[in-house]
Amino acid sequence: MKKIEAIIKPFKMDDVREALGEIGVTGMTVSEVKGFGRQKGHTELYRGAEYMVDFLPKVKLEIVVKTEDVDRCVNTILETAQTGKIGDGKIFITAVERVIRIRTGEEDEEAI
Repeated sequence: MKKIEAIIKPFKMDDVREALGEIGVTGMTVSEVKGFGRQKGHTELYRGAEYMVDFLPKVKLEIVVKTEDVDRCVNTILETAQTGKIGDGKIFITAVERVIRIRTGEEDEEAI
């Protein structure tokens, strides 16, 4: 099993969720996060004063899938979340040793 964490632009979340649902992803965790990379933030005007916004709003999507489903999920996220502009985000893939569904006690692939 693998955990896919994708940091994407907030306005792309609904499209990504829908596209993942179409390929059979049945569950995910979504968090509103802030951060920066090469994009480095931007300046905004408030009441005539210019100020720097260092941390940009992003959405963090987490899903755990069978190892054989990773490439399909990653490709779906890439195709759906990509705008071609700086700040599109990143995808991280890590190994998952064990999963337990609390309600039933099911483990590993049966729990996802």
